[in-house]
Amino acid sequence: MANGDPADAWLTLELTDTGPDTGNVRRWAESVLGNLHEDDLLDVLLVITELVSNVYDHARFPARLKLRKSTKPCSVSIVTEDASPALPQLQPSAPGSVRGRGLIMVDKLSKQWGVARRAMGKCVWAVVPCPATP
Repeated sequence: MANGDPADAWLTLELTDTGPDTGNVRRWAESVLGNLHEDDLLDVLLVITELVSNVYDHARFPARLKLRKSTKPCSVSIVTEDASPALPQLQPSAPGSVRGRGLIMVDKLSKQWGVARRAMGKCVWAVVPCPATP
């Protein structure tokens, strides 16, 4: 469940291991980031979807999604944390492949992104600018 205050605080959604539910994750993110301009929100939701999909496809639970909106300058920080030590790697997409472009999209839409090892697993993070949001 979510906790925290949307004003520059981290908001957290625990991800469940009962199966991928990116629709629920996107609805939660929209509800806590609803004051973003639609163009900015769509970019943020795409990055969230890609990072959360990687958790469901490659990681181990427990896992969570954390969001924080900063106002000056406007940006949204996105973090996924999971129990897998395996680090994702940005790789070129292969022509004709229907998968493998998620981190490429994260890289293009984010001001910065990266991966950090933790005592129990890792976190993957991205910072998405929101210039259209007043």
